[in-house]
Amino acid sequence: MSAKRHLGRRLLQLYTGLALYGASSALLVEAGLGLEPWNVLHQGLAELTGLTIGVVSIIVGAAVLLLWIPLRQRPGLGTVSNVFVVGIAMDATLALVPEAHSMAVRIPLLAAGIVLNGVATGLYIAARFGPGPRDGLMTGLHRRTGRSIRLMRTAVEVAVVATGFALGGTIGIGTVLYAVSIGPLAQLFLRAFAVPTASGGSTVVAAGPSERAILPG
Repeated sequence: MSAKRHLGRRLLQLYTGLALYGASSALLVEAGLGLEPWNVLHQGLAELTGLTIGVVSIIVGAAVLLLWIPLRQRPGLGTVSNVFVVGIAMDATLALVPEAHSMAVRIPLLAAGIVLNGVATGLYIAARFGPGPRDGLMTGLHRRTGRSIRLMRTAVEVAVVATGFALGGTIGIGTVLYAVSIGPLAQLFLRAFAVPTASGGSTVVAAGPSERAILPG
């Protein structure tokens, strides 16, 4: 694969993955059976402020990115793109998908949202343009404190879930199913979407610290 085509594929994967991530999060919102941790916070803040959940996601992402400065983290193209593309895609999907009322619709929406989130995660991580702002916060705290990534992830996500729930965010069976399934799904799709090297050889994408921060297991 030529260097130009290699870069083109990586960019396509990055932005497709981020757009699908936002779309998958919107499906979980529509299902109303529980959100992933950060979106519990985003939904709670949206209820408090009257802003859309996508706009809140962008604001929170930008604020978290500012926390990278004292942690001496360096953002990549994927980091900055994550802030905007996910939130825009989430709001766009919510505007297009009709409200779901019956469990016969909400349960498939939940399942589709979780699987699509795994696909999206594999796509954008395999593109190797840097972690999202929230993932980088966890790895930055790990480096600065010496504590494990698992501990930092747990501490941060418990805090955002508790805050989001107190503000009106949705916690439910979907939150639990997401937590136990996103790791295996993301690992599966990381391998499926591994980008060959520019010279034509195959590349196996191994999850580094930033990736392990979002791959529970």
